[in-house]
Amino acid sequence: MTNPLPTPEPAAADGTPKSAAPITEPGPAAVTTAAGGAAPDDGQVPAPRQAGEPKRPTLRSDLRASWPDGLVALAITAAIFVLLYLRIRNKTSSTVTVMPFMADAGGFWMYFLSQAFGWSALLWAWGTVILGLMLSGPRPGRLPLSGPRLERLHRTTSLNTIALIVAHALLFGAELVRHDTASWNSAVATAFVEAFVPGGYDSGTGRIAMPIGQAALYLAIPLGLLFYVRHRIGPRTWRVLHRCVIVVYVLSVWHTLLYGTNVWYDGWFRTSVWLLQLPIAALLLLRLMRPARRSEKLPARPGATAGARTGWALRVGGRLAVVAVLAALIAVVASGSDGGRTTPPEDTSSTHNHD
Repeated sequence: MTNPLPTPEPAAADGTPKSAAPITEPGPAAVTTAAGGAAPDDGQVPAPRQAGEPKRPTLRSDLRASWPDGLVALAITAAIFVLLYLRIRNKTSSTVTVMPFMADAGGFWMYFLSQAFGWSALLWAWGTVILGLMLSGPRPGRLPLSGPRLERLHRTTSLNTIALIVAHALLFGAELVRHDTASWNSAVATAFVEAFVPGGYDSGTGRIAMPIGQAALYLAIPLGLLFYVRHRIGPRTWRVLHRCVIVVYVLSVWHTLLYGTNVWYDGWFRTSVWLLQLPIAALLLLRLMRPARRSEKLPARPGATAGARTGWALRVGGRLAVVAVLAALIAVVASGSDGGRTTPPEDTSSTHNHD
């Protein structure tokens, strides 16, 4: 089958999502207890539970609590879809420059809906990461919500991020099936391989961008849901795994910038995606410098043993790496040199070839 469609793009605003989602931190806060208070080894007394809140938050209770946030996510997705559709129809989207055959907005509406879910997934992942970093680091003096409610919001946005990512990927696969002229079982099998199997999509830059997005999808789901079995795997193991959620978010953004046709060329929209990463990097640095958990604070000097010295050096290295990333982001945003293309590809007549 000749696939005329681009790979599922990360989440963003003019039409590319990312399983990935682009996700952030799809999962609960890394350094607070279910009740929102500091973890016991911080030497603090956990905050009291809110009235009606279960002793231990469960997946079922959080799913019930996630519907208001989910409705907002669907409304944002619908608005993004309308924007994408109108830009395609008016030929003002760079997607039409990359793939002229997609100027038929009505013929590819399902793909644009997939893009809309991807962009909202990246937006929700961004918000989830922000909430997680606020909960695991120093918090502002005044917040509109209490600690327990912020943590529940963090969990519900996490669940909705996963749902948006999955919807993005499924819609992309459904669009592949819709445009495949083979028998339905052959079309479904081909779409599944191209949308969900690393290496199955072999068009141009998609050979790299698709596995990145798929990795974000396949990491986001277990890392986001591990919170609900942390009492079985142990809090220390859960915290270590949960910190890997930032990798999911990085993969999502990477997928978006690498393969999103709406941020394909240099311009304000691509630069704005980079700009959104500044608060993430700043909060991550603040969280490393002033963690809520006392055991994670950096000692003034390395310990006496070789292991202690190695750990101290790794912590210092991590902080310096985040400083370097923050400086690089500032330079990219200030200069506008963010890796986008400046001229259209020579041939975009038949496929979404990201060479």
